[in-house]
Amino acid sequence: MSSWRSWHRPLVLFAGAMAVMTVVSAVGLIFDDRVLAGAAIWFKPFKFAVSFVVYALALAWMLTLVTRGRRLGWWAGTLVALSSLTEMAIITGQVIRGKRSHFNHATPFDETLFNAMAVTVVILWTSTLVVAILLMRARITDRASAWAIRSGVLLALVGAGFGFLMTQPTPEQRAAGNLDTADVIGAHSVGVPDGGPSMPLTGWSTTGGDLRIPHFIGMHALQLLPLFLLALVSLAPRFPRLRDARIRLRLVLVASGAYAAVVALVTWQALRGRPLIHPDGATLGAAALIVVASAVGALGALRPAPAGQRTGTSPESASAQKEFAS
Repeated sequence: MSSWRSWHRPLVLFAGAMAVMTVVSAVGLIFDDRVLAGAAIWFKPFKFAVSFVVYALALAWMLTLVTRGRRLGWWAGTLVALSSLTEMAIITGQVIRGKRSHFNHATPFDETLFNAMAVTVVILWTSTLVVAILLMRARITDRASAWAIRSGVLLALVGAGFGFLMTQPTPEQRAAGNLDTADVIGAHSVGVPDGGPSMPLTGWSTTGGDLRIPHFIGMHALQLLPLFLLALVSLAPRFPRLRDARIRLRLVLVASGAYAAVVALVTWQALRGRPLIHPDGATLGAAALIVVASAVGALGALRPAPAGQRTGTSPESASAQKEFAS
């Protein structure tokens, strides 16, 4: 892995700013007892700041792997940093004012801020798509690394895309028939109002569906799938079979498929208005299928190559493995 000094500088600086914002928000959670939409008012900027730290650092590292279109990649990463910084500035400003940042149409000013946030999200999504395309075209020697990185960024795009679903009027809001004058349009929850009973730490609904779940899980594939490969590389000295680049590749493919299936499952669960911690029979059945299919896939992936095809770890693969783990 390349030195962090070569990582995309604007994204690294943005991650540092969000680390500071995490501390500021934590202080706000301790000393500011205001509550908005059923949650501590500083909870939203705290969650966003933590999420942006890991997202920005992962993207800053991935941009060092781009081999063609590096200038375009630099500008795409810079737009991610600037758009995300603008979004956080709006969220924090609304917290200071004691107002909702998301779905707020109460006044022309609040609506303008929310529309500005929508623009930043579009810019962030489009810029990440550009990075994904550049990574798809990059020459990454180790195929397992290439798949972990590319699958991660593509699933992150899918996860980010769920944010657009949240901005649409809910069936209850449409039924009320006052979309032109409503103070709030859109919601995180499905089937229940926002601000109801929720899980600790995440704030996800415990009584209805919640689109923040697939949004969160999808976006953080950007970090988790490369970390999965890093774990495989770290375990290779103790488990010789993992030294085989083909086995690592197959395991990464299984993990990517399982991750995508989990994102699809929690999306389906949320859209049906079912809370994460109270799954119905259909959800449990689908989850069981994912577990069985993943286990079968993992066992198949660990199957050693026939004796005549065993070549061990090639010098190129060994070099890529060492670089990824360093």
